[in-house]
Amino acid sequence: MHRTAGIVIIGNEILSGKVQDANSPFLCTELRALGVEVQKISAIADDPELIAREVREFSERFDLVFTTGGVGPTHDDMTIEGIARGFGTRVVRHPRLQEMIEGYYKGDVKEAHLKMAEVPEGCELIEGEQLWVPVMVYRNVYIFPGIPEILRQKFETIKERFREAPFFLRKVYVMEGESAIAELLHDLLKKFPELMLGSYPVINLSEYKVMLTLESRNEAYLEQALKRLLETLPARSVVRVD
Repeated sequence: MHRTAGIVIIGNEILSGKVQDANSPFLCTELRALGVEVQKISAIADDPELIAREVREFSERFDLVFTTGGVGPTHDDMTIEGIARGFGTRVVRHPRLQEMIEGYYKGDVKEAHLKMAEVPEGCELIEGEQLWVPVMVYRNVYIFPGIPEILRQKFETIKERFREAPFFLRKVYVMEGESAIAELLHDLLKKFPELMLGSYPVINLSEYKVMLTLESRNEAYLEQALKRLLETLPARSVVRVD
């Protein structure tokens, strides 16, 4: 069975619209390429109780959980406290993290800096040559910062541990509207029930009207479904196939 994932975006700035979330699109794209199926994304406030409930629920429901945001040195960084509450454990200062932070700031270490050495008790650290602060993992929860550049660097370091059998994808661009091909798509799914079929219309685009996506972990099955689709689409309606 392939693994599933849930993403929890933590931050009042996302919910208020002051900052646009760039992390969930990145994670969805990367995890899909690795063969992991993201099933849910949740955006929540900087509230320890809310974080506790949401992360615990995601941890029980999905194989992998990714949190982003709320792990800095300021008053509104509450992710660590929330995750610890959710699993009934303590927040402790990790000696390895403290050592790394003290080494980075040398003689100018402040208490705020050391807040970033706090973890849920029992947390695992994943270190990498390119990282001055490791990735924190508690059970199946991977705890990331909200800054996109840092998140991407950290994810790149550990992404191979998530690799599964890949999804194979083909795209078909057609000039017919969805209504004209809806029954055809229903019939295709009857013949290929394991196919993941998507239909995405566009407006005010002269090149095509609908992009169809066909996905499967079985490449031969996917190509058979694609062949059937191309045989049944109205003549000259296919703009291109990727």
